[in-house]
Amino acid sequence: MARKKSKLEYIANNSKRRATFRARKTSLIKKIDEISTLCGVQSCAIIYPPNEPQPEVWPSPQKAKQVISKFKEIPKLEQNKRMLTQESLLRKRIQKAEDQLKKQKDENRQKEMSHLMFQCLSSGEVTGNASLIDLCDLSRLIDQTLKEIDLKIERIHDQEKMANQVEATQTQP
Repeated sequence: MARKKSKLEYIANNSKRRATFRARKTSLIKKIDEISTLCGVQSCAIIYPPNEPQPEVWPSPQKAKQVISKFKEIPKLEQNKRMLTQESLLRKRIQKAEDQLKKQKDENRQKEMSHLMFQCLSSGEVTGNASLIDLCDLSRLIDQTLKEIDLKIERIHDQEKMANQVEATQTQP
């Protein structure tokens, strides 16, 4: 059974918010413990619950201090190397989405030109409202396709030559 995805927004109901906090805190600590055990990494969690004077520290305050001091010993440049701000994370996601969009646009354009090329081949003329840009792209696609065909023909000829040579050596006494 799949869990329903909950909205990430403040929970107004106090008792529901406290119950959600306890459940999520338990789950978070369990995940941190798992990653520590399975991957052999040092980790800790410091959680400041609402209306509590002291934070909750996992696995213990002493171990958390060790992890934090080890982190602080690392030069600032190394500390920040893999850390992302909200802005840099969003920039990365936007760039990735833009790259995917460009790739999809290129694929769509390639399909449009292939479709136009096949229309031209079937009718013998350029149909539709093909612009100068379309015709230039079509020309590039046709040139590329002809080069691919020439390469395939060349490979087939080479394979036939090799097969003929093998056959000739086998028939010689």
